[in-house]
Amino acid sequence: MASSRNHNFIFMPISFLMIIATIPLTSAGLLPFSAKHVVIINKLVTRATLIVHCKNKGEDKGVISLGPGDSFDFRFRVNLRKTTVYTCSFAWPGNTATFDIFRADRDDNPKSKVGVCSECIWSIYEPAPCRDRRDGGQPNCFQWDGFP
Repeated sequence: MASSRNHNFIFMPISFLMIIATIPLTSAGLLPFSAKHVVIINKLVTRATLIVHCKNKGEDKGVISLGPGDSFDFRFRVNLRKTTVYTCSFAWPGNTATFDIFRADRDDNPKSKVGVCSECIWSIYEPAPCRDRRDGGQPNCFQWDGFP
């Protein structure tokens, strides 16, 4: 009888751990240090070259030149306090703009209106940066920072 109890004692925690392992908690924004992949695509209607410069407090991704349809991507992990922000400046002929391409409070928060993204795909248009949806629905477009 004692060996039967020991078997159940070991089986239950292992079953629980197997169930927990199948739930993608980090991609749902529920655990700290969730892995993120940001992709920025030049979709300027004018087909101009887009100059992109992204950085956060501790990391500068450098200045990248994107031709029409070209993309640039980078990966990182959200910090423990979930305050990670990557800000990008964008320039194309006659225009400059900035935008927080990743904000943990917006992009890694299940309660935000746009939801969590583990792969955050951004299409950059003249009027607005738009985060594409994985389900193919209408993208979520935002105003450029500092624009009325």
